[in-house]
Amino acid sequence: DFEIQGQMPPRKRPQDGKKVDPPMKKAKEKHVVALILARGGSKGIPLKNIKKLAGVPLIGWVLRAAHDSGLFDSVWVSTDHDEIAEVAKSFKAKVHRRSLEVSKDSSTSLEAIQEFVKDHPGVDVVCNIQATSPCLHPDHLSEALKLITKDGYDSVFSVVRRHQFRWKEVNEGGSEVTVPLNLDPKNRPRRQDWDGELVENGSFYFSTTSLIKKGILQGGKMTYYEMKPQYSVDIDIDIDWPVAEQRVLRYGYFGKVPPEVVRLMFCKLSGCLTDGRIAISSSEEEMVSFHIRDMEGLRMLKSENVEVVLLNCSQDPIGQSLVEKLRERTGCEVLTVGKKPLEDLQPFLKKKKLEWKDVAYMGNDGADADCLNQSGLSAVPGDAPADAVKAAKYSCHHTAGNGAVREFSEYILLKKQEAKSKREQVRVDCLDSGYATPSSGSQSTESVFSK
Repeated sequence: DFEIQGQMPPRKRPQDGKKVDPPMKKAKEKHVVALILARGGSKGIPLKNIKKLAGVPLIGWVLRAAHDSGLFDSVWVSTDHDEIAEVAKSFKAKVHRRSLEVSKDSSTSLEAIQEFVKDHPGVDVVCNIQATSPCLHPDHLSEALKLITKDGYDSVFSVVRRHQFRWKEVNEGGSEVTVPLNLDPKNRPRRQDWDGELVENGSFYFSTTSLIKKGILQGGKMTYYEMKPQYSVDIDIDIDWPVAEQRVLRYGYFGKVPPEVVRLMFCKLSGCLTDGRIAISSSEEEMVSFHIRDMEGLRMLKSENVEVVLLNCSQDPIGQSLVEKLRERTGCEVLTVGKKPLEDLQPFLKKKKLEWKDVAYMGNDGADADCLNQSGLSAVPGDAPADAVKAAKYSCHHTAGNGAVREFSEYILLKKQEAKSKREQVRVDCLDSGYATPSSGSQSTESVFSK
């Protein structure tokens, strides 16, 4: 419930395919901070702000976008909860411990922001980013901040265009009848003939601290920044978590360097493909078990030309006879790695003429952290220790030996399909922009991608 003052000129979002400027450096004239409010007492979903969404804590999605934008002098999380504070620090955010006075169920966002501004008097502009908007990208923030630092606006907020006809609510059983609020039923427009309406999507609110101190987030000389509908995901509304995850996997921001098309997957045997347990029979034979779904996941990858290499750790090895059986059953090469898998695997990648960005890595321990960090895509099972989880780009819901490999395989193939779609979109954009034209022939179009 924000107070709105001042005039707001209409503003359209950049046209699709239009080149946008790279993220700005920190504005020298103004001290700009990002602030994410994350109270621990969520009534709808307990600790919703740090619940895993597509393998990443919910708040992590917006923290990643804020950091990678390069816009802010600092990125803060205002919270009253220890676990949220720890997650915030793991994403390199600073923590503002909010007081009890602004941590109540009845406390407003504005009150929490005002407390932060009071405790940090050197701040000129605050960008309040909603933790529940995981499809936020750095360019959204960059384009919006320019409206303040370059165009002189005092406040900027995000909106989305909706094509929904609204009707007046009436009391059930009363004599009053409903009436349309934004259409003429006699001349009901087609969707393509109607521009729709702009509504707040809650992703972010930029405001000068001078306005905030007056109890206003939207005021003075203000305008909006329009976001595409696919990026306007709000978990407060989309409470169906699996549906929200699918949207994030397709439209979320995954880092400065987009995942490349994976050509090779390394997968630890013990603790990933198996649950890490080794049973010994009465005849003293070692036995391990694996899930049929995980084996199918490996076959799915190989059918899409992704080579799979299984890793046997010398620190906790599976016996040679079992390794041979797994090699035969999976059809995958098996390599032995030691305490430092990154060093052990480097010669193998060099021989294959691959870089770590071409690799997906699935590990399950702190020793795998370097590989998890370096790989284009990386994951850990749902029961992996904290140091491995922090290093991975994706944390599976399924546990080791119980579907985690299949889950990560599906994730890899999803990102591969996404990369293919992006290449096709780049091709279309190039044709539209004149870099290549339909009459230029396929050779000219392909030359764009070879540069």
